[in-house]
Amino acid sequence: MKFLDLARVHVRSGSGGNGCISFRREKFVEFGGPDGGNGGKGGDVIVEAVEGLNTLIDFRYQQHFFAKNGRSGQGSQRTGADGDDVILRVPVGTEIIDEDEETLIADLTEVGQRVVLAEGGNGGWGNMAFTTSTNRAPRRANPGQEGVERTVWLRLKLIADVGLLGMPNAGKSTFLAATSNARPKIADYPFTTLVPNLGVVAVDGAEFVIADIPGLIEGASEGRGLGDQFLGHVERCKVLLHLIDGTSEDPATDCEIIINELEEYGGDLADKPRITVLNKIDALDAEEREEKLAALEEVAEGPVMMMSGATKAGVTEVLRALRAIIDEGRAEERADTEEVKPWQP
Repeated sequence: MKFLDLARVHVRSGSGGNGCISFRREKFVEFGGPDGGNGGKGGDVIVEAVEGLNTLIDFRYQQHFFAKNGRSGQGSQRTGADGDDVILRVPVGTEIIDEDEETLIADLTEVGQRVVLAEGGNGGWGNMAFTTSTNRAPRRANPGQEGVERTVWLRLKLIADVGLLGMPNAGKSTFLAATSNARPKIADYPFTTLVPNLGVVAVDGAEFVIADIPGLIEGASEGRGLGDQFLGHVERCKVLLHLIDGTSEDPATDCEIIINELEEYGGDLADKPRITVLNKIDALDAEEREEKLAALEEVAEGPVMMMSGATKAGVTEVLRALRAIIDEGRAEERADTEEVKPWQP
């Protein structure tokens, strides 16, 4: 399945049905009176977050969604049928953005969350609704309310606990493959990873989700390479895992480049908890390890760990460090969402 994380859709809700002008005419009924029914309500356009989806590819082939109009009212006090709703099913983590590409309408972060994107028009009143003590035979009815038409953008941001960052060929895909059942493409050339990958990792009986995004290069914030178009997928992560290629000639400079790109991206991405790891230590001797580790610690803004994704040396320690930060973040979220019980005497 092809990955797509941005789609533009055009929606229109249904118009309400017209009210009916009708009078009761029956044999042996001396005073029939008005009996025109109301029009039915137009259908809504609803966006719902569902399980089992991880791409917006369905919206590449269909961009227009129109709800049904309400039916007009009829005589004998019959109300018109409501129009059918249209439901757009999207992956969890989808943002709905207005046509200006700036205004956030909704952020669907949980399964089952719904938002009415365009509300259907109300049905018009039939002449029976206008009956009064002084107007016993009204000959007027309301037309149905027009539906709402709008264009929006759907933007997917994958929901994961850990986001993998690094230069191309830093070993991110190898790490993901070594620690989870994910099978990303692995090769010895830059930009092997072209789309984000997710993997479920387990350590000490606990599970969390890791997101691997395409590698960044200097100037990514200006559009070089694959640019920073995939950095949005790690915005929701609780911790960032920054992998540094140990076989690089200057790992410290590589580290500074990624940190600078995070700062250029904006938001609070650069302020998120971050674990820096010197990867591919199986290709280094003891002296090279110590030299590159010392250089990294000067620019990494925190402690630096060492591991090898290929031999799995040090991988468990890295996973445990990630789990500690994730557990701390989850505990803070639970504390924030706990309801304060009202005081009782």
